[in-house]
Amino acid sequence: MAAFSNLNSDAGLKKLDEHLLTRSYITGYQASKDDITVFGALAKAPTSQYVNASRWYKHIDALLRISGVSAEGSGVIVEGSAPITEEAVATPPAADSKDADEEDDDDVDLFGEETEEEKKAAEERAAAAKASTKKKESGKSSVLIDIKPWDDETDMKKLEEAVRSIQQEGLFWGASKLVPVGYGIKKLQIMCTIVDDLVSIDTMIEEQLTVEPINEYVQSCDIVAFNKI
Repeated sequence: MAAFSNLNSDAGLKKLDEHLLTRSYITGYQASKDDITVFGALAKAPTSQYVNASRWYKHIDALLRISGVSAEGSGVIVEGSAPITEEAVATPPAADSKDADEEDDDDVDLFGEETEEEKKAAEERAAAAKASTKKKESGKSSVLIDIKPWDDETDMKKLEEAVRSIQQEGLFWGASKLVPVGYGIKKLQIMCTIVDDLVSIDTMIEEQLTVEPINEYVQSCDIVAFNKI
């Protein structure tokens, strides 16, 4: 079980940053309520000084905006912070909604004909519900990719920068590390999370990762793991 304290101090942020050096998420291989707990305990986004924590924070913030996080996680302790659920972070208080419904009920004429304004409002609600359903149906996947350089003289820092330069809607780069493959050569192993309806990993590899200008550094790419979230 991961444990953190004083997350809004330099020491706390440093520990979080070190924890995320080789991880995409607080626990496990997918976003979970453990990430929501730590996310909610932070008063603001970590600065760029904490590269890994800043990357993770932006990723979780984006997930919450897209469709939320539902996985339970394996548990995390944040000293000085009460447990925070996804609903507390992403959902407005139910009481406000109830009050609004009661106010709407007061204005409804149950025996009158439907006005043009009421028809328009009903159509807007139906469209919003349809869009919300479609958004929830859009699944996400966690992908682990091996990226191999041409030789031992390839600048691996520039290789990773070139890979992360690929940006598109529904693509979120995660943690990475260099793994020795022999003869002084190392490969880049990098995690990413994709929205299935928006990103095709095969297409990204064929049309972006292995063509100019990135193929100056990249010899080949392999999908090591592909898991639905």
